Amino acid sequence: MTIFIFWTLLASSLAVARVFDLSGLQWTLKNQNGSIIVPGSLPSQAHLDLFEAGIINDPLLGINEFTERWVINDNWTYTADLTPFTQIYQSNASAKTLLVFYGIDTIANITFAGYPVAWVNNQFRRYTFDVSDCLSSSAGEDNNLTIAFESAWYYGLNVSMRPDAEYFPNTPMVSTSNNFEYPNVRAWIRKIDDDFGWDWGPAFVPSGIYKPAYLVTLSESELRGPASNATSCPVTSSSILLDETSIDIYKYGQNSSVAPDQSADWIINVTFGIRSMKLFEKPTVILSIPELKLTSEPLNLGPIPANADENTYLSVNWSIPDNIPERWYPIDLGNPKLYNLIVTLDPSPSQGEGPSAESITQTITTGFRTIQLLQTPYSEEEIASRGITPGDQWHFAINGKAFYSKGTNIIPFDPFYSRIRPEAARWILESAVKSGQNMMTRICSLASIWGGGIYQPSDAATDGGLYAFYSLCDELGILAWSELIFSDSLSPINDFFLESVEPEVRQNVRRVNRHPSNVQWAGGNEIEGIVMAANASLANGTHYLDEFVYMFQDYLHDIVLSETNSVPYTDCSTTQGVLSLDPYVLRFANGTSGYIYGNTERYNYNASEAFDLTTYPVGRFVNEFGFHSMPSFYSWEEVLENPEDFAFNSSVVMSRDHHPPAGDLSWPNPNAPQGQYQMTSAVELWLPTPGTLDSNQTFAQWCWSTQLFQSMNMVAEIAWYRRGAGLGENNLGSLVWQLNDIWQGVSWSAIEYSGRWKVLQYGMATVYSPVIINPFWFPGNESLTILATSDRWETVNGTAQLTWYDWSGNAISSMSTPFSIPTLNNSLIYEGIGLDTILPFGYNAKDVWLLMNVTAAVDNRLMTSESYFTPVSLAYANLIDPQIAVIAGDNYTFILSAKGGVGAWTWLDHPSGTIGYFLDLTTGFPSNGYYLIPGIDRTVQFISSVELATVQSPDPADFVVRSLWNNTHI
Repeated sequence: MTIFIFWTLLASSLAVARVFDLSGLQWTLKNQNGSIIVPGSLPSQAHLDLFEAGIINDPLLGINEFTERWVINDNWTYTADLTPFTQIYQSNASAKTLLVFYGIDTIANITFAGYPVAWVNNQFRRYTFDVSDCLSSSAGEDNNLTIAFESAWYYGLNVSMRPDAEYFPNTPMVSTSNNFEYPNVRAWIRKIDDDFGWDWGPAFVPSGIYKPAYLVTLSESELRGPASNATSCPVTSSSILLDETSIDIYKYGQNSSVAPDQSADWIINVTFGIRSMKLFEKPTVILSIPELKLTSEPLNLGPIPANADENTYLSVNWSIPDNIPERWYPIDLGNPKLYNLIVTLDPSPSQGEGPSAESITQTITTGFRTIQLLQTPYSEEEIASRGITPGDQWHFAINGKAFYSKGTNIIPFDPFYSRIRPEAARWILESAVKSGQNMMTRICSLASIWGGGIYQPSDAATDGGLYAFYSLCDELGILAWSELIFSDSLSPINDFFLESVEPEVRQNVRRVNRHPSNVQWAGGNEIEGIVMAANASLANGTHYLDEFVYMFQDYLHDIVLSETNSVPYTDCSTTQGVLSLDPYVLRFANGTSGYIYGNTERYNYNASEAFDLTTYPVGRFVNEFGFHSMPSFYSWEEVLENPEDFAFNSSVVMSRDHHPPAGDLSWPNPNAPQGQYQMTSAVELWLPTPGTLDSNQTFAQWCWSTQLFQSMNMVAEIAWYRRGAGLGENNLGSLVWQLNDIWQGVSWSAIEYSGRWKVLQYGMATVYSPVIINPFWFPGNESLTILATSDRWETVNGTAQLTWYDWSGNAISSMSTPFSIPTLNNSLIYEGIGLDTILPFGYNAKDVWLLMNVTAAVDNRLMTSESYFTPVSLAYANLIDPQIAVIAGDNYTFILSAKGGVGAWTWLDHPSGTIGYFLDLTTGFPSNGYYLIPGIDRTVQFISSVELATVQSPDPADFVVRSLWNNTHI
């Protein structure tokens, strides 16, 4: 057996603290009655080890989510013999051995050499325990490390059924605790919410040591030599465990309620969480940024006490003039500039040259930026001069400048954290950038990191992250909207619960501080609306409102802002905003009619209203909106096991539609027919209904058509919200739900579980371009408005072209008009009323369509964008066989030509086992799903993800072209 022992070096010849990686032990996994005993691993989770041992099949196959529920109901114990460690461990009264876990999922008793160490109950915390006394003598013959997991499901039931447990009612008017699959327990457990099921994913309720774990032995021995450059985790010297290093960069005088002075000095705050064997009376810290040729004087840290039992937190500040560093920007607004900050902690600086033997040097990548969330009222001047609808602002500003947030919401990459591949996470984030996003929530250029999932890691090493997330956002220029892990449920308020939450929040806020990509901390997801409904409809509703105010207005707010000066806090992802920032007081329903407050969301599953613009919200910022779709035929091939399963409403396919959720353990989901109908009716209303003599083609076209409708719907909404930047609502943000998938099933995602792009991902690449053109059709009065929209800070000049075609591809009429778009605004291209006057003279609405495109100089390059207007639903359009020809060239280039009529929504599919996207070689942007016009060929190249693809050299003949014509024709 290979024994994994790492010696953190002060120099190549001088060893210091011993760091023993527990993955090097031989682990076993057994169930409660001992009938199953298999090899275990670390990091891992019980399902994965059972799968590896052949006890269960791949949990994602077929209906295994149901057939393998027995795993959830059992208690699982991980055990490892400590002999490989104890053989090299030397008992020493002046030494301490610390047991460090970066992630335990979730309810577990830990014993070490027969001695009880701790009971843990929080998946999101780092745990460190002193096991020195346990090593002095084992309890009997027990020389094992044992982590005994209790079923989180049964633990939740036990806690929620206690006589003193708070009751959360669900009534026809309000659900105070939304249930998806495993009901009524998730609010009581600090565990990933969607582990218990969600409407887009499975419920596996996993358990295990899902992140790395170590034994760290500290010694009082005085060692001499030059300093180490600590790059691995944990970070130590001979007598110190540096449990945390938090970097918070902000402007002098800045805090959550005081806007940063953009000309003020930068403050670099470095906070250490230290465990030490010895007292160090005069430690110092030296900070340097080599790229800027800057080095601080030794900064006095304050005494480090001799305390290895808990962290001691000590800080230093370094001031840098504003004009020295280049600022970090999201990729669509500038350069995401990063610097290496070298941090040297010297516990006992000597008088001679160089740091002492105990010093620790870290290189931490970070950046300089200010981020604000503006929530104060618009001034009377702005209301009068800009035509702003009265109310509060709700948008972000980067480095003092407001911008338009374009992005998606992100969910966990896999049901089992410990098997998430770094290259898979990178692909998702790189795909977000390629589709024009700048922000993510919950967390493309904005991404939201959803509050029902996991605190995303910094990188593979920090706190045992296993893969990079925030560091990738920093590198790629993606803004990350972060949320504390509370979602769609009220929370019990008691000391036991809060004692677990506080260290969880502090640890994660401090860890994420270093990342310039982080834009805010939201207390949770969609909870404010729940408590407002409870307050309005329940007899004791004020009780729940008071608890919410305590938890999300006061408690979490104070914890977060005590740990950071650089980012704001909001109570919830969807919120009515604030009455005051200092003191922090939420608005709730205290507003003036006709005013606009906070942000909003839209979910409307009535497909007849999908393109009814009067049903779209008029808000400052839309942080969630979406519609569900099927994964592709290729993704279904990964999990369906029988030929009869390949049908839109087969039992297995429907079992993987969790929308609307069952609300309990009923299986298959009794509500799936409703979700299936919503997709079916959408396709039937707006597209030709799929139906051919080939059952597999029909199924494939159904899957693709649901994706096409999803994209059409979301693109229409995004265009509407972007249009609002120049109107009274001053809308400055739209975040689609959702970016990625957690499995192969019905979901709201733009990217499938494997990494394959859906139609929506390409749709966002178009509508999130810096300059776009879009139609706004109001059938009520038959009015059509066409606007060119820009999210640039500078005025954009360009030309718009409008061309009417018939479905044979004949150009009927065309007009060209120049435009000039002010900052974050629109330019009117066309306005008409009455369909008879809008259509080309003498043509029927079923026979024509309008191509709109813009050409503009943006960021020193010529950019083009296009969109389409069909005056009737495509279900009724008189389509003509496009007779699409595909010619394959070198390096997976393809020329697509329509030899017959117009290929409406022409789509090129790459084969099974390949992951990548299609690049338009003319525009240089991703492109798929477009109107292919006879005589206007498209040349695209397939750009493969070598790291994710299982087929590296696919046959070009296996690439498949389809269009709406193929819904009804082979």
